[in-house]
Amino acid sequence: MATKRMIEIFSAGCPACDETVTLVKQGACPSCAVTVLDMQNPEVARRAKSFAIRTLPAVVMNGTLAACCAGRGVDEATLRAAGVGQAL
Repeated sequence: MATKRMIEIFSAGCPACDETVTLVKQGACPSCAVTVLDMQNPEVARRAKSFAIRTLPAVVMNGTLAACCAGRGVDEATLRAAGVGQAL
């Protein structure tokens, strides 16, 4: 059994990411090991892709993308439905 809950925050260093880092760190308990990962690092970006992270900030706990961070992001079909690529 793991002795720590591993929490990884994928961050772009923007104000929204900083808010998430603060929120997670404030809510963390002694059983939590919080790590902030910089998406400017190519290794971190590759790791984010393996979790299907599409928007930032994103939180991964014990190797699983948190439900609040899944299924969002830029989607071509949604952009086209909103008018991208269509003349005015």
